[in-house]
Amino acid sequence: MKHYPFILFYLFYNVFIYAFHGTFWVYLFCFFMFSAVMVWGSFDIQLGFFVNSITHKRTKIKEVALTFDDGPTEFTPKFLDLLKEKNIKGTFFCIGKQIEKYPETFQRIIAEGHTIGNHTLSHSNNTGFLSASKMVEEIEKCDEAMMNIGNLKTNLYRPPFGVTNPNIAKAIKKTNKKSIGWNVRSLDTVIDNEQKILKRVTKKLKKGSIILLHDTSEKTYNVLVELLLFLECEKYSTFTIDSIIKSKN
Repeated sequence: MKHYPFILFYLFYNVFIYAFHGTFWVYLFCFFMFSAVMVWGSFDIQLGFFVNSITHKRTKIKEVALTFDDGPTEFTPKFLDLLKEKNIKGTFFCIGKQIEKYPETFQRIIAEGHTIGNHTLSHSNNTGFLSASKMVEEIEKCDEAMMNIGNLKTNLYRPPFGVTNPNIAKAIKKTNKKSIGWNVRSLDTVIDNEQKILKRVTKKLKKGSIILLHDTSEKTYNVLVELLLFLECEKYSTFTIDSIIKSKN
C-alpha cells in the first residue's frame, strides 16, 4: 500500500486525540509521529510516498533486472567484460560528473547495448535538502553530459540514495522522468563481506525483482560474478528497466 505511512500516522493521531482529548503531550507526540512518517516516506522508495517509482516488474517468469549506480568508474570496464561474456544487459544509472571523467567507458556502456538512466550531475550528499530548482538543474546537467558525450537521452531517473520528497517529486515531473527504485537493495557500499552481500541479494529475490548494485568496487564485481552463477543455476533470465516502460506504452 503506497500510503501506508500516512494511514498509520492518521490512525495514531485519531486514537490518541480521542483517548487524551487533545492535551499538549498528545499534540507533541503527533508532531514527532508526523516527522517520523515524513522521514520514513523520504528514505523508503518502495513506499511511493512522494513519488510513484517503479520498484519491480509484474511478471510470472523468473527474471530480474541488474542495475548499477554511481558510475562510470575505473571498475566499470570489468563489469562490462563480465556482462558481455555472459551475454547479459544491465541498466546503468550514471552520474554526470562521472560520465565526464570516464567518457570512453560511458560510450562503451551505450555501444554494448545496456540501458542508461540519469543519476544526477553530482550525487550530492545534500540531495534531500536541495530546492526543486536545484534538483532540476542536477538532472538537466546530467542529461547534458549524456547528450554531449554519448549522444543519448533517457527518461529514466534514479534518486540518489533512493531519497524522495516534494522538491524531488517536482523536479522529476518537470524533467519528464520516470523514477526507478528497487526491491532488492544489496547494501554493497555498506557491507564489507562479499558473501553477506550475496546472501542478502539472493535471499530477497523474487520474480521481477530490480536489484540495486554499484559498479564502484572490486568487492561488488566479485559479488556479481557469484550472483550471475546463482541466477544461471536457478534459471533466472534478466531484463532491462526500459523494457518495463515499453510494455506499459
